[in-house]
This record gives sequence, C-alpha cells and structure tokens, in this order.
Amino acid sequence: MPLKSSSIDWALLLKRQEAAFQAAVAPSDDPVREQALLLERARQFSLKKEPAADGTGIDCLEFLLSGERYAIELSYIAATLPLTDFTPLFCAPSFVLGITNLRGRIISIVDLRRFFELPALGLSDLNRVIVVGDERMEFGVLADSIVGTRSVSAADLLPTPDTFAGPREEFVAGVTAERLALLDMGRILADPRMVVHEEVG
Repeated sequence: MPLKSSSIDWALLLKRQEAAFQAAVAPSDDPVREQALLLERARQFSLKKEPAADGTGIDCLEFLLSGERYAIELSYIAATLPLTDFTPLFCAPSFVLGITNLRGRIISIVDLRRFFELPALGLSDLNRVIVVGDERMEFGVLADSIVGTRSVSAADLLPTPDTFAGPREEFVAGVTAERLALLDMGRILADPRMVVHEEVG
C-alpha cells in the first residue's frame, strides 16, 4: 500500500526493534549507552540513504529465509513485529501471505521465500514481520527469524554468485564472503508485483 508520508520515525523504529529483539539477544550491560549508539547510528544513516562506495558500513537487519542469511538496510525498516493475526488473501499472488493491521493501517505481508522460489518452511513462533517502506510503498516481509542488527562494509560486497540464479538474482545488491545477501530493497519496493490492490480483500 502507498505510504502516506515519505519520512521514517527513527525513534519509533529503534523502540520497536529493541522490543522485538529482547527475546532473541542478551540484554546489554549498559542499555543507556547502547540506546545512545543506536540513535546516533540511525541519525547518521538517515542523512545518506545510498550505500557508501568507500568501504564504510551499511547498517542493516540480518534475518533468515529458508536457512539462508539476508539483510535489509535499516533506512527502509519502519518496524519489526511478531507474526500474529493476519488475514489470508486467496485471490492474491502466491507470495502474498496475507494482510495485517499495523496501528490502523492495512499492510500486506510478502513471503520472499515464495517470491524467490526458495523452499518454504512452515510458520512458527520464531517468524517475524519486517515492515519496510519508502515514499511509494509499504509492506511487511516475512522472516523465518531475526538474527539482529549489524554493519556491512560496502567494499566487502561481492557480485551475486551463480547459486543465486533465478528470481532473487536481480534483487540482491551483493553478497559478503560469509554469504550474507544484502537485498536491494529499493528495487523490491519498486517492483509492480508488490502492489496488492485493496479490492482483492
């Protein structure tokens, strides 16, 4: 669904991420310092959305899909939340899991495993929804589980290997030596197949 605003509320983003990661990571010894670092990182990253080509870090969220590691730049992420109540859309494409209500807004949930033609595991309590968006689009991305936030050096990104052939090849910005695939979320958000028309519901 189209976004009503072109800006991302970073304070709310950090608050939601902190709550979402509580069950997955150990608590910090110094939560005040950690929060200050996250706020400063978000402030700096919001000043320039394009990945740097000089080897500086790209702040991103790492998650798992069908046993593989993927990442999305934090600047595209509006929220993370557990997969709880959602309504299937039986007339929608197979990669659209359904729709959910996010603070009064109806957003679609995209299963990238199906979109990328990866093996689809069943749903579990570990599944999370990563709400992504820009000035044009907003939807949720289904993740098998969230690993956490990290920084990836743009200089360390390698071309997409042959094993990534298929639908996902054009949507991966690069892969690290550790086989972490950074998604080109701008291209995914711009793909016309991601538009879920409200009348199908």
